[in-house]
Amino acid sequence: MVNDAAARTIVDDRYFLSGEIPRVTRYEQGLPPQVKRGRDGAWEPDPLVMDERFLAVHVRGRGIVLFSSCSHAGIVNVVTHAAELFDPIPIHGVVGGLHLSGAANEQWIDQTIDDLARFRLGRIVPAHCTGHRAVHRLIDRFHEAVIPCAVGQVHRL
Repeated sequence: MVNDAAARTIVDDRYFLSGEIPRVTRYEQGLPPQVKRGRDGAWEPDPLVMDERFLAVHVRGRGIVLFSSCSHAGIVNVVTHAAELFDPIPIHGVVGGLHLSGAANEQWIDQTIDDLARFRLGRIVPAHCTGHRAVHRLIDRFHEAVIPCAVGQVHRL
């Protein structure tokens, strides 16, 4: 396992693996109950989950597509950081869990959607931890740009 704060390209420079994702929104500030095992083996608080990364690929004729596992860093923080890194190439889409399920995270659904709107994403593929309430609100706002993720799907981004 590689745990490095530096960004890098992988697989013959075809994909970009981010480094640490800056936390810039006031509402995407981590997961308070999150813990990690410290160097001494003891569990310690890890609310910001600073070792989370995103994977990016440039799809010719579309722009950058981001793959963001659970988005513990916050999907707006992820897209904001990627937009800065890849400017002037637009961010075309995001694929992954948006971590908007559960009482602690559902309070951020509307603000997350409003902030995502400024990126004019062509595709949003929300996965497992997005939650049904957030998925329905994403569809209401972004219509056909949203394709809820399911096992075995093939996407034309």
